[in-house]
Amino acid sequence: MKSWDTSTVSVEAHRPEILSSTDAARVIAIQLPAGEQLQEHEVHERAWLLVLSGEIEIATADGGPTAGGAGLLAEFAPKEVHEVSAKSDARLLLFLAPWPGEGHPGTMDLDEKAHARERARQHADEHG
Repeated sequence: MKSWDTSTVSVEAHRPEILSSTDAARVIAIQLPAGEQLQEHEVHERAWLLVLSGEIEIATADGGPTAGGAGLLAEFAPKEVHEVSAKSDARLLLFLAPWPGEGHPGTMDLDEKAHARERARQHADEHG
């Protein structure tokens, strides 16, 4: 068994900490300072976001904002775009499963990665 005290794990802003990574799932601790956002956040896996401390607001394309503090658990479908805003300094736990998800760069061959990079550049140009 492995265990973590998520209230004392050292996590710096802008430096997510991978707590566990297996073929089944990945668990990441995130420190999101007040006023900052995970903008247009999207992952290839099904994702669960648990607020450990602080207050956040989550916005998705298909629904109104959801706000909450410690104990709020949100689930996102694979590739569901969402934005997470910290209303106060927030400590979050992100669960991704399965790891890596379909289409994740870690599952692609070199040709698929090249196409993914080109699509990312186009997206950045369109939204940059």
